[in-house]
Amino acid sequence: MKKIVLFAAAATLCAYPALAQTKSKSKTTETKAGKESKSQRPAPGYKLTPNGLEYKIVVDQPGVKTPQVGDAVEMHIHTHVGDSTLFNSRVLNNNNPVPFNVPAASFNGDPVEGFMMMSPGDSAVFRVSIDSLRKTGQQLLPWMKDGDMIEYEVSMVSVKSQEEVKREMQERAGRQVAIDDSLIQDYLKRNNIKAVKTPSGMYYKIGTLGLGEMAQKDQNISVNYTGKTLDGNVFDSNVDPKFGHVEPFQFLLGSGHVIKGWDEGLTYFNKGAKGTLFIPSYLAYGAQSPSPAIPANSVLIFDVEVVNLETPSIRMEKGGAGHSSGDGHQHN
Repeated sequence: MKKIVLFAAAATLCAYPALAQTKSKSKTTETKAGKESKSQRPAPGYKLTPNGLEYKIVVDQPGVKTPQVGDAVEMHIHTHVGDSTLFNSRVLNNNNPVPFNVPAASFNGDPVEGFMMMSPGDSAVFRVSIDSLRKTGQQLLPWMKDGDMIEYEVSMVSVKSQEEVKREMQERAGRQVAIDDSLIQDYLKRNNIKAVKTPSGMYYKIGTLGLGEMAQKDQNISVNYTGKTLDGNVFDSNVDPKFGHVEPFQFLLGSGHVIKGWDEGLTYFNKGAKGTLFIPSYLAYGAQSPSPAIPANSVLIFDVEVVNLETPSIRMEKGGAGHSSGDGHQHN
């Protein structure tokens, strides 16, 4: 519990906003700092930024790629007041750097002003007074006193622009589509299952036909289900008493209340229909695992039964001839 508290406190203290422009690690910046901060004297061995942040560059690697507001950075950080450690990423984060997106400055002397002077491979130390933090309204630990200094020992690991992050995400998503499709096809082949592939990349198989029209967007739908991963591990069910919720699951179809694979997949079922959905990870939870029972980027299998379909009366009143935003069709 102590580690969790320290991590939360340090995360708050090290996630301060940054300046709105890139700062260069240059003698020019240091000269400006000396001219614009005459009233403040830094500790021996330290210099001042134009906004009054005390800093000392320990390692200055060649490079000009410094972060801007919104960029994604990873850094090792050790924050402490004297001998009292607030956070040490190498200890409390399994020796992994801390990732975050650079926000905008909130006060003069904000430590992230210093972060924005750094490029990958650089190391530095920044000092911020407790007095300055207290004036910003930051929640401090009870033992912190005015006159104390928080020191941030920082090593910059990586800097990525918003465009780079977006491009990497798109590339990973493209690779994941191919991986998931291969996994689903292998599963279907091994188990001699014939399923229909939809344009989105999910698969479905109808075991028992129901009655009436297929389920549509904006209908209230009641479903019985059992969900499992490709290795057969059942992670949830509303027909198995051991999961503690044995009743049909009700929701408004197409409203985003469930994973995308359900919102799409159940439109291939009508009332009383039973079957199976084979949902690729990008239409399920993706890399954001909701529980240890569902690993990141898992293909999910759901055995489903549509118990009931009902059109809300408000939709019927708004309905009429032609198409509307709630008629079950996608209007993009």
